[in-house]
Amino acid sequence: MSTFAGDEAATLPTTYTPADVEGELYERWVERGYFTADAKSDKPPFTIVIPPPNVTGSLHLGHAFEHTLIDALVRRKRMQGYEALWQPGMDHAGIATQNVVERELAKESKSRHDLGREAFVERVWKWKAESGGQISGQMRRLGDGVDWSRERFTMDEGLSQAVQTIFKKLFDDELIYRAERIINWCPRCLTAISDIEVEYQDDDGELVSIRYGEGDASIVVATTRAETMLGDTAVAVHPDDERYRHLVGTEIELPLTGRRIPVVADAHVDPEFGTGAVKVTPAHDPNDFEIGQRHGLPSVAVMDEHAVITVHGPFLGLDRLEARSAIVAALRADGRIAAEKRPYVHSVGHCSRCKTTIEPRLSMQWWVKVGPLAKAAGDAVRDGKVKIHPQEMEKRYFDWVDNLHDWCISRQLWWGHRIPVWYGPNGEVVCVGPDEQPPTGEGWHQDNDVLDTWFSSGLWPFSTLGWPEQTESLAKFYPNSVLVTGYDILFFWVARMMMFGLYAMDGTPPFHTIALHGMVRDQNGKKMSKSFGNVVNPLDWMDKYGSDALRFTLARGANPGVDVPIGEDWVQAARNFANKIWNATRFALMNGATVEGPLPAPEELTATDRWILSRLNSTVAEVDALYEDYQFSKLSEALYHFAWDEVFDWYVELSKTTLAKGGPQADAARRVLGEVLDVTLRLLHPIVPFVTDTLWTTLTGAESLVIADWPTDSGYRDAEAEAEIATLQQVVTEVRRFRSDQGLKPGQRVPAKLELDGTVLAVHEDAIRSLLRLTVPEEGFAATASLPVAGATVALDLSGTIDVAAERKRLAKDLAAAEKEKAQTTAKLGNEAFLAKAPDEVVAKIRGRQEAAEADIARITAQLAALPQG
Repeated sequence: MSTFAGDEAATLPTTYTPADVEGELYERWVERGYFTADAKSDKPPFTIVIPPPNVTGSLHLGHAFEHTLIDALVRRKRMQGYEALWQPGMDHAGIATQNVVERELAKESKSRHDLGREAFVERVWKWKAESGGQISGQMRRLGDGVDWSRERFTMDEGLSQAVQTIFKKLFDDELIYRAERIINWCPRCLTAISDIEVEYQDDDGELVSIRYGEGDASIVVATTRAETMLGDTAVAVHPDDERYRHLVGTEIELPLTGRRIPVVADAHVDPEFGTGAVKVTPAHDPNDFEIGQRHGLPSVAVMDEHAVITVHGPFLGLDRLEARSAIVAALRADGRIAAEKRPYVHSVGHCSRCKTTIEPRLSMQWWVKVGPLAKAAGDAVRDGKVKIHPQEMEKRYFDWVDNLHDWCISRQLWWGHRIPVWYGPNGEVVCVGPDEQPPTGEGWHQDNDVLDTWFSSGLWPFSTLGWPEQTESLAKFYPNSVLVTGYDILFFWVARMMMFGLYAMDGTPPFHTIALHGMVRDQNGKKMSKSFGNVVNPLDWMDKYGSDALRFTLARGANPGVDVPIGEDWVQAARNFANKIWNATRFALMNGATVEGPLPAPEELTATDRWILSRLNSTVAEVDALYEDYQFSKLSEALYHFAWDEVFDWYVELSKTTLAKGGPQADAARRVLGEVLDVTLRLLHPIVPFVTDTLWTTLTGAESLVIADWPTDSGYRDAEAEAEIATLQQVVTEVRRFRSDQGLKPGQRVPAKLELDGTVLAVHEDAIRSLLRLTVPEEGFAATASLPVAGATVALDLSGTIDVAAERKRLAKDLAAAEKEKAQTTAKLGNEAFLAKAPDEVVAKIRGRQEAAEADIARITAQLAALPQG
């Protein structure tokens, strides 16, 4: 017996209180340098970069979910002997951060223009120092094992150098260019935004059909944005549409403007949709812009950056929505409206930051020519250099990268990486690298725009390791081992990292595997949203139930690529699991469980000990295989059922009789119990690190589970012992069910005779009696019920334990209710008229009630038959 374990067990509180453990324990891990990765180490590397949260953000359930999965992977690899690096950092979040600081300025009745660019940027840095990065402290609460000594920020000096370096390289390779194209414009944020920052939702709008031209030379077009007609420069029809063939090449008058515009034939037009004719506004619609390019049409902008009409006339100065109503009214008065439909529900893009309706707008912007970059990103997956998990997500990846349009990378902001291009007085354009001096002199000025935030985060897997410098960290930890992220940003962030990583690192992809997870939803599977009132602050649940409980709940729901429903009841159940681990380990320690000395040879062990060691090694093998396949839900379930069901509910209980007898078998059981707890706590540690480390250090006296060895499958299996204990479990389960059916309380003792001769159960009689609360029969014992199970017979005398008459009366009442339910449901299901009208789900529900009633009748009838006579 371990004196250490016995002494320490007495110091463990009777109940586990996470708040008393977690904060202090995490700081100890950090102070001891457990999470610090050494680039000089000769251990094999394992690298994961954190998907950088916004500097403006705080921990939400999505973060907690993703971080739990990453932390589990990293902790396991560290225990397996890898030099494990979990790279932390934050994104500067250009639009979001600028909005936050501008709102603060508005409280002072100021705008960024009052400060000027340089002073405004200084104000943002000041805000970051004082208020930004709250999520870092919250990550500590969750237990994230990141290397804090390496924390990066997408605007820090090193990453800024990386951004300027790759911009210059792309520019010199003619993969970056400046051009006037249609972009997504936010009239509130006053900047271009990427496709991924546009959220589409169904809005109630209007569909207005307008007649252009006169008589036989007229064409009707339909639009949801009547205000853009002021910028129409053509009407397009399909080349094969006979209805309009005579008009192609002619001109018709654009209502309200007096301008004449051509009718052009373009294959983009769907002749089956609407009237088969579309208005063409090249400056305010991406498809129209392409038509305009093909036909050499002029682009007429009719709105400014605030979405206010700029065309001279009665609509000048009107907001786009005001102009829409005014223009429709004017067209109606002019007899030009052919049809109006309100409401007309259609999909409309909104700015993800401020929810303002996006305005497609022709604008001079900087672009990345993605063709060759996207091809390389696609080929890396096709050639097997990078694996996407689950594999079925590959199709979505290919659909994206194979059809990727050039990427608009300029943003009309002040906070961000300013585009390193200078313009000269005579039209010169100079791109400046990080080691070059910008041109000076009269007339030279830098581009005012900044780069899209995704540009810098696309460099994350290698810029955080020191690139463009050839650092020890870059050599050691690139490429990353795996990227763990949500499928929702597969196209946006992941594709950009793939393109930039392959380009900057000479064809070496940024990671070997992309492991995609789903989105966290509420317990009903509904998206979490403030408008739905179902958003949960994970800190509240961590305060109430502990970080381990939240982590286990999230991991248990994590099937690859599938959304994760979560409710508070599930977190509470996970807290109960943590308590079960605590209580069972505390009991074991109090009874002398030890890890000292070698395990006894199998022939010196009981079948119970051999069974649990066999199951332990099987579980190690199963968990290892599931980790390698990123099956967090399945491995969590496997650990849960092994720990709770097999270790705590069966082995610990079966061991009590052995321990009570004392002697060599009890000593062996103590060593096996210590071994099982040691390995089980190691297996659980990556997902529930706090409670396991606290208990394991108490059990073993060692320094920390964080740096302990990951368990390995010894190969030991004992099918005979597993079969023997399975038989024992069958007997115990069947008798427990019978006791429950007879209304016996769990702790109520019952005299019983066990006929076990000739079975493997004979040596387990004491354990069976203990588990089933069965006393040895006294003289005059008369069995009132006999249960044959697995070759054995358990005879029980219930005469003195229950009021037979009262129990018979209770069961008869229950039987009558079940028979009534069966009669009612049978009558409904036999009614053809009802079946013809009732929805399928209603019929299925009634059929389920009928089946439940039939099962109740069979169960209660058996219980009545088993009651003693009299």
